[in-house]
Amino acid sequence: MTIQWYPGHMAKAKRQVLEKLKLIDVVIEVVDARIPLSSRNPMVDEITSHKPRLVLLNKSDLADQAVTDKWVTYFEDKGWASLVIDAQRGKGMKEIPLKVKELCKPLLDKFAAKGMNPRALRALILGIPNVGKSTVINRIANKKITKIGDRPGVTKSQQWIKVGKEIELLDTPGILWPKFEDQDVGFRLALTGAIKEEIFDFQETVVFLLDYLKKNYPEKLKNRYNLTELPEEVGELFDAIGKRRGCLVPGGIVDYDRVAEIVFRDFRQGKLGTISLERP
Repeated sequence: MTIQWYPGHMAKAKRQVLEKLKLIDVVIEVVDARIPLSSRNPMVDEITSHKPRLVLLNKSDLADQAVTDKWVTYFEDKGWASLVIDAQRGKGMKEIPLKVKELCKPLLDKFAAKGMNPRALRALILGIPNVGKSTVINRIANKKITKIGDRPGVTKSQQWIKVGKEIELLDTPGILWPKFEDQDVGFRLALTGAIKEEIFDFQETVVFLLDYLKKNYPEKLKNRYNLTELPEEVGELFDAIGKRRGCLVPGGIVDYDRVAEIVFRDFRQGKLGTISLERP
């Protein structure tokens, strides 16, 4: 899948981030725990490499815990702190301010050495569309500050948010990079909600998903669609699911569009179980 999607507000957001960076003490990056690499913006490394980094693996309730544990190790091997969270349910949220202070300890020590009262720590919070960044902010700040939506592009401007007296968060619009070099990244982003549904092909995306599930989660696939075995060809798998779900048109032909819609919604709603779409 080739998707090139770079609205004007995203180009503007990049400029705004660069302008504010000199004020920032720590960078918090929110990623989707199901696709921690595909939901990272490579541009973040380029523009924030000299700042301490905290990676939040959000939506962990939808991801495979064993795979998520490997991602935590992966990020920590890169020298970045990471936390596994579920912002929707509040899991892991209390640890975020503690981790920010830990990452900013050298700065706090510097204030103390000069006999100064420490100012509020300034954290830049970044994330591509629909990774749950607004929910994270509202949970940390303990009040409803940012708009929340299950569609990409809800946050449209920057704003500073106070977290008690010790931390200030700079929120930014979701930034997506201009081109996916790897088409599998596009499929993963489409499946997890970072890309608007109007601009990708459901059948093509579900073919990617079914291929992946056959290799990595065959039992979950069989259990969900009551299949005793998984056909070799993905077209035959569409047929098998379609017949089980009654997605037939006159003449007994399977309606592939309906099958794609069912499998897509099942994945989105967690009905296939906890699934990670990439591994370190």
